[in-house]
Amino acid sequence: MSSSTPPPHIDQPTEPASTLTSGGTDQHGARAHSDGGWDTKVPVQTRSERFRSGDVGAFPAVTGREVNWKFAPLDKIRPLLESTLDGSAYPFLATQSAGADVEWGRSDDPRVGGAGLPEDRAAAAAWSARDAVLTITVKATGEHESMTVTRSDFGTHPRAAHTVITAEQHAEGIVVIDNRGSALLSENLEIVVRDGARLTVVTVQDWDDDAVHVSTHFAEVGRDAFLKHVVVSLGGDVVRVNPSTHLGAQGADAEMYGVYFADAGQYIEQQVYVDHDAPNTRSRVNYKGALQGAGAHTVWIGDVLIGRTAPGTDSYEQNRNLVLTDGTRADSIPNLEIETGDIEGAGHASATGRFDDEQLFYLQARGIPEEEARRLVVLGFLVEVIQKIGAPALEERLVAAVEQELAEGRTVLAGPAADLVGPESTGAGTTGADA
Repeated sequence: MSSSTPPPHIDQPTEPASTLTSGGTDQHGARAHSDGGWDTKVPVQTRSERFRSGDVGAFPAVTGREVNWKFAPLDKIRPLLESTLDGSAYPFLATQSAGADVEWGRSDDPRVGGAGLPEDRAAAAAWSARDAVLTITVKATGEHESMTVTRSDFGTHPRAAHTVITAEQHAEGIVVIDNRGSALLSENLEIVVRDGARLTVVTVQDWDDDAVHVSTHFAEVGRDAFLKHVVVSLGGDVVRVNPSTHLGAQGADAEMYGVYFADAGQYIEQQVYVDHDAPNTRSRVNYKGALQGAGAHTVWIGDVLIGRTAPGTDSYEQNRNLVLTDGTRADSIPNLEIETGDIEGAGHASATGRFDDEQLFYLQARGIPEEEARRLVVLGFLVEVIQKIGAPALEERLVAAVEQELAEGRTVLAGPAADLVGPESTGAGTTGADA
């Protein structure tokens, strides 16, 4: 437990002002692509060219028309878009092995910014407001190290948090950030995986029903290093977790998983970005979610960029949503940019739909009651991702949490008229995408 407060923060530098404009083509945070004379045309979206800065004042006010804010309930998030956030140290409980350390650092800690810079106003507001940085280090001891940080005392006033997780060269371990209680929180989480290291980072959003949590994760993966990144979102009123991973060294490898369950009136969003920027890099993205109850809304946007400097890339991303009742909405948008033809493979897929009647019939034909059959189908759908975590105790807890969600939200099974946004679809890169 730590309660000391480091000295006031020192801001990080911003990108040059020249990056703010592109011949008058900027629109809602998107910019023209650099090829084919697109500087004279309205852009769609190029994630890699978004403006980045640690200064909240460098970003205009959010209107809701921007490509990265158009789905979000801004009336609930707006307090987190200002520079008046409380960025001081907060109480936490840490459980760790001998080779994993956690401590408070100064706001000007040199590790800040090592994995990236904010690309939206919420992240920049938290960046600018930080007065403390929670630093977690996984050391190279030859053992599999572990760290769990439980946070449940943020309160209900607007707060900012900044965490830096570093896996030393050839280190191996797992870090779990377990979020509970009430919160009105904007957060930046940086992850640096040094050469040859293997790290798993899991964030669990098990907030109370009134919580609003906006979080940006930045990851930098070194040469022949491996990162497994898992986002679990179950509780909260509004939860927006946007992870990005930069594979900037040869042989860098990343697996990014997500599992979420949205109840009535709950909003859960994930904008995932993988930037292949070096030869022979690999990535796998797999997010799965379930929705039940009127007004349950989930958003998944997946961006993968395979740059000119990334021959030999092997990449695949997918999102699956299971609709359990009428009145829900699932937005699912996979995007894939390929700037070189010399790759191993790339693909993407997205699907949103209700229960598979054949699966239910199969189980019921073997004597399993309909309600139990539905429970088994949902668990089987989500457990595939939960089991990727590699921490049995946590996996068991999350399965129990999903079962509790189902028990508390039993309603009529969604029919063909369910409100589905983005009907089942698939997209493919070089090797195609398997629906």
